[in-house]
Amino acid sequence: MSSTASLIAIGDALRTVHLDHESMSGQSAFEEMRALSTIRNLIDNHAAQLTATLDRLRVATDHGRTTRELLIVMGFAPSVTQRYVRIAGALALLPTLAAHAADGVVSGEHVDAIVRGIEHIGKRSPEPIDDGQRLNYVTDLLGQHFSGATPAEIVDRARTLGNVVADDTPGGLPAAEDRTINTLTKNRTTDGRIHVEADLDVEVGEKFQAAMERHGAPRPEPDGSPDARSTERRLADALETLLDIAAAGGHDATMVPRTHVLLTIPADSPKESSLEYMGSVTRATMNRLACDPTITPLLVDGETVPLDVGRDKRLFTPAQRKALYIRDRCCIKCGAPAERCHAHHIDHWSDGGDTCLENGCLLCPSCHADIHHNGWDVFIGADHHPWLTPPTTVDPEQRALPSYSRRTMTLDAVAA
Repeated sequence: MSSTASLIAIGDALRTVHLDHESMSGQSAFEEMRALSTIRNLIDNHAAQLTATLDRLRVATDHGRTTRELLIVMGFAPSVTQRYVRIAGALALLPTLAAHAADGVVSGEHVDAIVRGIEHIGKRSPEPIDDGQRLNYVTDLLGQHFSGATPAEIVDRARTLGNVVADDTPGGLPAAEDRTINTLTKNRTTDGRIHVEADLDVEVGEKFQAAMERHGAPRPEPDGSPDARSTERRLADALETLLDIAAAGGHDATMVPRTHVLLTIPADSPKESSLEYMGSVTRATMNRLACDPTITPLLVDGETVPLDVGRDKRLFTPAQRKALYIRDRCCIKCGAPAERCHAHHIDHWSDGGDTCLENGCLLCPSCHADIHHNGWDVFIGADHHPWLTPPTTVDPEQRALPSYSRRTMTLDAVAA
């Protein structure tokens, strides 16, 4: 019997199965559901393999379509189609995962989560991960599945592993922390509305999530009944509130309660720091966030008991910021206005760096990320002004650059 005939026979057999829901026991209902789960897992696995075959044989391409479009035309939901396409392109490199999927013990959703997790880990290293490393990560994520983790929890675990890779690998940068790939699109719809879609890095995403939580929380109706708005409507209203705050210039204290953004830092393992909504971040990003006055760092012990919350000395005082404005005048790297800049600790606050004029400088958010992730360095010269050392990819000789506001002046390089 051909494989097609076998599949048709299986379908015919399933149509003839009659489940006596009225008289079955709880145990039999459980066992039958478990059997159906295995069948479903096997079907998902065969569908993913057939997706790879369709792609290899160019069945869709020869008719001017993508394989994803072909599956949608066949009746698969877009989300399911995308899952099959991802799995089809990855299983050949993940034989251990493929074997478990072929046994029907891993659902398609969990297989997809592991595939996405491995891809995410790989993006966090500047060099491709080798087969041995890939096997270790697959084993770790499969262990999460067999311990009862959901697909979302598996992806979260992969993000944590990826942060460790980024921390331990020179030049490693998580995709989640790469602000150069941030996008926001806005399109007018046919009925005169606007559709907004954003893909944001972990820092901007955390600020967005925190703002949505603060301004989009349910509020009682005037008669005391629960908020009748849907979650989507509440978030849209929260966005409007933020736009109103921006339009007002943020000067109305009664209108602008401070958004709370929390960064948790394990005292014994700072590389496992995490944001409340967006999850784990690397040590480099943790150091950068410690300079941001809108972030509250929470230092915890091994049992997540708070040891210290937002030490005031981490923030530059208004007088110190005024001194930085007078000295630096703008972002020392690109010249962005001082009002848009963070006060950066040259020696990291988390490493004991003092909050003082001699250990500070002004950096806009984008240049701040360059200092922490892309090889740029800052030091205070003998002239008591900040200087920049570029990475070798920018200047092989790494010649010191004066701060932006002083580059039009004739400076003696000895000052650096």
